[in-house]
Amino acid sequence: MDRIKMTTPLVEMDGDEMTRILWQMIKEELLCPYIDLKTEYYDLGLENRNATNDQVTVDSANATLKYGVAVKCATITPNGARMKEYQLKEMWKSPNGTIRAILDGTVFRSPILVRGIVPYVSNWTKPITIARHAYGDVYKNAEIKVPGAGRAELVFTAEDGTETRELIHEFRGPGILQGIHNTEKSVGSFARACFSYAADTRQDLWFSTKDTISKKYDHTFKDIFQEIYDTEYKAKFEDLGIEYFYTLIDDAVARVIRSEGGFIWACKNYDGDVMSDMVATAYGDLSMMTSVLVSPDGVYEYEAAHGTVQRHYYKHLKGEETSTNSIATIFAWTGALRKRGELDGIRELTAFADKLEEACIRTVEEGKMTRSLSLISTCENPVILNSLDFIRAIRATLDNLYLLK
Repeated sequence: MDRIKMTTPLVEMDGDEMTRILWQMIKEELLCPYIDLKTEYYDLGLENRNATNDQVTVDSANATLKYGVAVKCATITPNGARMKEYQLKEMWKSPNGTIRAILDGTVFRSPILVRGIVPYVSNWTKPITIARHAYGDVYKNAEIKVPGAGRAELVFTAEDGTETRELIHEFRGPGILQGIHNTEKSVGSFARACFSYAADTRQDLWFSTKDTISKKYDHTFKDIFQEIYDTEYKAKFEDLGIEYFYTLIDDAVARVIRSEGGFIWACKNYDGDVMSDMVATAYGDLSMMTSVLVSPDGVYEYEAAHGTVQRHYYKHLKGEETSTNSIATIFAWTGALRKRGELDGIRELTAFADKLEEACIRTVEEGKMTRSLSLISTCENPVILNSLDFIRAIRATLDNLYLLK
């Protein structure tokens, strides 16, 4: 087949460690042979973020606003150990948090279902989509390591100089402080994205916070969701026969475990970060989870929900063989290519994205998979492939799909 032409570039955000290695394999084996790939490239590897004082992350987010579609590799959010390992100037913040703040979007994460991989929660027969608020909370926090005794206060100074104060704690010795924030504008955007996505996909929407404890912060989320639902979406939901349901986060967890799936679970930023990993793992494997950030203006950024696969990367550096599942990273590319094709009216590009996803699923269902998938698959005598051979097996399946067309 002739390579598919693109008219508008994707914003390509490269990343770290093993996923960076897989990123290049995917481009070489699964994309460039079929597509005349056009991207505006940004290296979000930790070394380059450090060299640019993290400006490259901001630039990549602004480019995403310009072009409308981005695809992102997994990146390191450094801690103390990483700061020493990479000799960082400072402990740079999460690049995902920075990008989400600039795009002011919502992250939707869904499992990739494959026959032969049975969820650990046996009654989950339908996918659960996690809608994660993409702004604020601990990802845009301010922190203080308290050296000793003293008084900690939360202070807001209005434009006219008026101060509002709340006592946080009277410290008798060393401790820690954290300040987080959110905005009504961002919470409103989050709510509308969730309601719109639920209506588009005709799924029930659940939302959960801890408003009984956090009577101002979390309760504001609850109030904004309810107001927007009542005034803008209630009639549409009733016409579609779908439900908006609010409950406390601990009650939501219990209900989710007992459910059959098939709904969207909207969570605050930190809650969504944790619960998306739990849901992905319970469906079979964290590397089988898609993730897309959607802004209120219709800007899309696709990525895998998992991290950089550090342990495999260290094996790779030693020259040892790895068997790393690349499906979620492939689906990040297919999601971005499909959206680019939709926006630019390139049917061949959207069809290619569909075919590549089908090739991934068929390859696993035919018994060819990575080691992590073999451990949870019901397939008898699976063929366990290393990282590159698994990608090549997907390519062979993809070629067969085009021959059968």
